[in-house]
Amino acid sequence: MASIHDVARVAGVSISTVSYALSGKRSIAASTRVRVLDAVESLGYRPNAGARMLAGTRTNIFALTAPFHADTYAPAHMAFVLAVAQAAREHDYDVLLLTQDEATSGLRRVASSSLVDGIIVLDVAGDDDRVAVIRELGVPATFIGIPRDAAGLVCVDLDFEAAAALAVEKLVAAGHRSIGLIGHSPGVYARGSNFPPRFRDGFFAAAAAHGVETAFVMPERDGPSVRIALDALFAERPDMTALVLHAEESIHTAVLDVLRERGLRVPRDLSVLAACASFETDHFEPPLDTIPLVAADSCWRAVTLAIEQVSGPIEPRIELVPPRFYERGSIAPPPDRPGASPRS
Repeated sequence: MASIHDVARVAGVSISTVSYALSGKRSIAASTRVRVLDAVESLGYRPNAGARMLAGTRTNIFALTAPFHADTYAPAHMAFVLAVAQAAREHDYDVLLLTQDEATSGLRRVASSSLVDGIIVLDVAGDDDRVAVIRELGVPATFIGIPRDAAGLVCVDLDFEAAAALAVEKLVAAGHRSIGLIGHSPGVYARGSNFPPRFRDGFFAAAAAHGVETAFVMPERDGPSVRIALDALFAERPDMTALVLHAEESIHTAVLDVLRERGLRVPRDLSVLAACASFETDHFEPPLDTIPLVAADSCWRAVTLAIEQVSGPIEPRIELVPPRFYERGSIAPPPDRPGASPRS
């Protein structure tokens, strides 16, 4: 199926010029318009949702591609789905949810049938098959997340690298020089999800810049796996005085349970910071200092950027939401004698 990119290439013009030629929203030379229309005819280009929008006809529906995987953490996933839907409704848009694991066929189907005005892409992988499809379709689209190859795309996300740096800075400011990181389950990294490696790599970079010793583990979501992971952290870093948790809520709960069983008090014996948590952390015992991942921040901006594209092409961009820190009392200076508390 020919795309608007193909039309632009054959006509020897930019994508925006093709858009203007099809919509009539701007005056262009008659010869240029003829070249564009000739290219449309020769390629058999069928105006999809993007082209129809430029012609002034809208469906007021966005497709939200948010596939579920075996290791998808449903509470966080659905928080983002809901935030997109709420933002869309504020702009009189509805959302068509595409949840199948193989999302590319769904994108082609809704675009070719002109069901939607644009596409919002959620749960972005570093190497995401949907990137090529979006480029091929030539429809307005916003990614909530950043693939490795983001050229020509419109993306918005929390600045996970800056969030990791902020976590390290807060702990270093309290005097910590040996910090452990507990990440998501191994399957999330193996699947290529874009944000866990961004946070992990940002954490290592910030720790190195501050001369901080680190260790990193990826437990499964069950209690025994978390217990083994903590053992591994303390074995590698017996002088560890702080933990950063970049993981699901169940792992947070399990970590605090194990620490409590071992007589480790937060923050007296071990400081703990919840990083990029999509859930509240004030219900834990004790409440945890947090750098939250607020779904509404990126989702509302993603919807706004999608609507801007409905009105015409915009410049490709990556917009990063600055992280924020909230103190709950779970960070304190390290104990006088790190390693003196019982840890097994």
